[in-house]
Amino acid sequence: MYSSETLLDWQKDQYTHDMRNHFDILSLHKQDRLKHYAMHFAKYAGRIARGDAEEKTPERTFTDALLVCLSAANTLHQKLEYSPNKSNETFLVRLTDAAGRVNDAAEKIDHLEPFIEIARDGNQDILDALLDFSVAESLNVEDCLASRRSELKERQFFVR
Repeated sequence: MYSSETLLDWQKDQYTHDMRNHFDILSLHKQDRLKHYAMHFAKYAGRIARGDAEEKTPERTFTDALLVCLSAANTLHQKLEYSPNKSNETFLVRLTDAAGRVNDAAEKIDHLEPFIEIARDGNQDILDALLDFSVAESLNVEDCLASRRSELKERQFFVR
């Protein structure tokens, strides 16, 4: 469904997007970037947990989480691969579990404990949960990514 080549193209597109629109984050040390992305994942799990009380749609949260997942993969020098239907758990449980593991990895940095494999595994599981969600909801992932990147680009009106 989502080939390794497609995912790598998304990662490359995200790197280009980040260089233009999120240079402040790319300028951070990789360990600080990982902490930044971990906080984003926790935020997105919270959005899903709030359900109908959340003003942002699940599609918007899906898209934001996928963009961060791609950025995190680039920071971790991780080549993503999609493994569909690895779990029967709900999207919320899967996202929260994996986001918790990425946050655990980020916390381990401060204790000088091994963290890279934990972060990569969590990020990979986030990707799998997101893409399973996109299939279940019949989302056009390419359109979601392009639309959100366009919105984010407008924030940086002063960049050519």
